[in-house]
Amino acid sequence: MAIMQVSRKIDYALRAVIHLANEEASARACSVGEIAELERVPRQFLEKIVQQLIHKGLVRSRRGPHGGYVLARPAEQMTFRDVIEAVEGPISLNVCTAEPADCSLLGTCGMERVWREGQRRVMELFESTTIADVRRPRIPPGALDPLNASAPRASKAQL
Repeated sequence: MAIMQVSRKIDYALRAVIHLANEEASARACSVGEIAELERVPRQFLEKIVQQLIHKGLVRSRRGPHGGYVLARPAEQMTFRDVIEAVEGPISLNVCTAEPADCSLLGTCGMERVWREGQRRVMELFESTTIADVRRPRIPPGALDPLNASAPRASKAQL
């Protein structure tokens, strides 16, 4: 089965940025090694991706004993489009939707309308989805973990 899919580079960049967004409230900087391990991303590839994210102003480095990487702006102000275009350039569903369009059949092909509508919808989704929308939900201290809601809690006597 053939599928349309995003590149590994985009997937890894989004995982890294979402990881940093999960640490945003604590203002904790994360190392490339930590992100690579926890997000299951090849470290050397991630190092190159993080440099691109820094260059585009989405991530910044912090020096010192607790150094590493943090988001350069709030997760609420960073979209999927920002991250994707930082590592891959402009998004185009097909050559006829690129700027400038690069198709010898432009204007004579019945598929162009479908590709343009698909492009519009994809861009709308990527522009309206922020990194904050997809980060791990924060669980208040003492709240029941929703991933393990059925597990019995230990009583004080058992601890």
